[in-house]
Amino acid sequence: MNHPSNYKYAATHEWAIVEGDVVVSGICDFAQDALGDLVYIELPEVGRVYQQGEQIGVVESVKTASDIHAPVTGTVIAVNEALLEDADIINDDPYNKGWIYKLKPDNMAQLDSLLSAAEYMAQNNIA
Repeated sequence: MNHPSNYKYAATHEWAIVEGDVVVSGICDFAQDALGDLVYIELPEVGRVYQQGEQIGVVESVKTASDIHAPVTGTVIAVNEALLEDADIINDDPYNKGWIYKLKPDNMAQLDSLLSAAEYMAQNNIA
C-alpha cells in the first residue's frame, strides 16, 4: 500500500497535503482498499465552512458506505467533480486524480494534530 511520507493522515483515514495556502484532501489507499470498488461519492458543498473532524462527505462501495471527515477547519473552495461520473478514480489513484476537495484552512497549525505516514501505518498495522 502507498502512503506518501509528505502527506498528513487523520485517524479516520483521510489524507491532507498543503498546496500553497490550500489543503487538498481525499481518502487514503488503506481506506479505498478496505472499502472495495467505489460506486458513489457525495461531495462537500463549495463555499461551506467545515470544522475539523466534521463529516464532509460520503463514499459508497459495493460493500458499504463510509463518512469522509474534514482533516482541518476551513472553507471548501473546490471539489473533484470527475468523481461524480466515476468514483472508481479513487480506487485507481487515491492521492492524485482521486483527490476529493480543496479547502482554505482557518488555521494551518491544525495539520500538526494529524498523523505522519509512519504513525498512520503503525496505528493501522500496515507493513
